[in-house]
Amino acid sequence: MQASLEQRALKLSIFVTLMVSSLGVSFGLLSGSQSILFDGVFSTIDAAMSSLALFVAKLAVREASQRFQHGFWHLEPLVAALNGSILMLLCFYAFLNAFRGLMEGGQVLAFDLAIVYAVVVGIVCFGMARYQQLTNRRAQSEFVRIDMHGWLMAALITTALLVAFLIAVWLERTPHAHLVPYVDSVLLMALTLAFIPVPIGIVRRALREVFLIAPSEIDQEVHAAMLPVMQREGLVEYFSHVAKAGRGHYIEIHIVTTPEYARGQGVAVLDEIREQISAGLSIPPERRWFTVAFTADPRWA
Repeated sequence: MQASLEQRALKLSIFVTLMVSSLGVSFGLLSGSQSILFDGVFSTIDAAMSSLALFVAKLAVREASQRFQHGFWHLEPLVAALNGSILMLLCFYAFLNAFRGLMEGGQVLAFDLAIVYAVVVGIVCFGMARYQQLTNRRAQSEFVRIDMHGWLMAALITTALLVAFLIAVWLERTPHAHLVPYVDSVLLMALTLAFIPVPIGIVRRALREVFLIAPSEIDQEVHAAMLPVMQREGLVEYFSHVAKAGRGHYIEIHIVTTPEYARGQGVAVLDEIREQISAGLSIPPERRWFTVAFTADPRWA
């Protein structure tokens, strides 16, 4: 159910993004606005990244294969890191172009076309952001969450464009009309600076998973699940290792017992301990690689 919701949300997002990107490129060229053109190019890249995310999302729900014996979860943070890195480069390139345009004296825009574009696209972006937010309450997908933030940021950018264009139209009727050609370049610089924290955050989260940095909340959950088991069973100590890659969680627990305990307990008792630990974890079984090992020799823990 969650996988089908995720894939349907991503497919719709790709379709709508392609529509928005075509509008952005067309209106950007017709109105002469670099900021609208940037918005269109950004949407085009976002559609390509969403297509890649959809492909990986389909892989992630498949069973492990002989070649990929741990499944395909590890591909998700790689795609997220690629997505964020490309968006960071796009922002940097757009900022340089805006700065160059500012130094060259700016340019005059067709503000009527620009305003029409901002109104239409703003409505679409806010609608898609809300749809993805509602969908992800059930899908619980990192890709849908990233996509939702992308639509929300696009909606805010488009709203800022609309406000700036309306201000420019007002300026044309004032003694400050000479400032109008600079509006587009200043606006694009401001948009790129405001937008850059989003891809930086995406890359930072993805790299934590790529480098298998233990998520503190999962680590704490494992310790909380182990505490009553250790006390009830009289076990010596344990060592746990956790990592997260996309929707997958890797949890390994090595329990040290006394030699007498190891000899006196059968496999059924050890499996019961595993069930008790598993019941204390909130992560669904289909999204975790869960291993509990027992040893009487601390060297193997």
